[in-house]
Amino acid sequence: MPVQTSIQLFTVKTALEADLDGTLAEVAARGFTAVEPYDFVRRADALAAALTAHGLAAPTGHAFLASTSFVNPDGSGTTVPVPAPDVVFEAAKTLGMTTVIDPYTEPARWQSIEQIEQTARLLNAAAEIGAGHGIRVGYHNHAHELEATFDGKTGLEVLADLLDERVVLEVDLYWVARAGVDSPTLLRTLGDRVIAVHVKDGTLDPEAVAAYPPADQVPAGHGVVPLEEALAAASALEVAIVEFDHYPGDLYDAIEQSRLFVDAQLAEKAVR
Repeated sequence: MPVQTSIQLFTVKTALEADLDGTLAEVAARGFTAVEPYDFVRRADALAAALTAHGLAAPTGHAFLASTSFVNPDGSGTTVPVPAPDVVFEAAKTLGMTTVIDPYTEPARWQSIEQIEQTARLLNAAAEIGAGHGIRVGYHNHAHELEATFDGKTGLEVLADLLDERVVLEVDLYWVARAGVDSPTLLRTLGDRVIAVHVKDGTLDPEAVAAYPPADQVPAGHGVVPLEEALAAASALEVAIVEFDHYPGDLYDAIEQSRLFVDAQLAEKAVR
């Protein structure tokens, strides 16, 4: 089955919150046929209708499964409780999703093996519930899971060893690079558990990456993240997802440039 090119809708968050239908129409006009929704439970029906109207699929989506409350993208916590796993998976089915991916756990939970074991238990429990709905569970990394090391292994590798075989991984290639880890090597180590990657590029300029959101991100193929090598190293890839945390220029042009880059890399991978 060919690898799908998708886009994480958090990329167009501001536009999406203002005009769901119009934003998805523009995403489709830029050549995307798949998207990765975030915070989708509260608007599953409206989102499903808009996706259908614009010929878009949602094979994956982001929802918290190992945290009790929403965590903001800057890492700050909120008191808003997250929906129960059963509710998440019912919404996922409404959207035609096959995989729900936990997008974030806070850095404070990656300071010991015991903490990682607890995260693994929560993800494994969610995977058991998800299996009853026909939905897979996955986990998405940022930099801190790779900056934490235990006897020479990154925290993400420690987590992978503790996960039920049904739990998959979505590796964010930009955050791997931000952590100073070689993504092709990491992907080969994690092997077939990695079914999705976030294809996100940046200059990694020290001053720009110190900002939040990061100020160094550029269209895929224009920065220094080894995206081509990483995509080639992903042995069980199902979805390659374009994402920007922030981009000051023409965002729709940037996502289209990134899609063209990803499509070209996947076409090359298919004939290897």
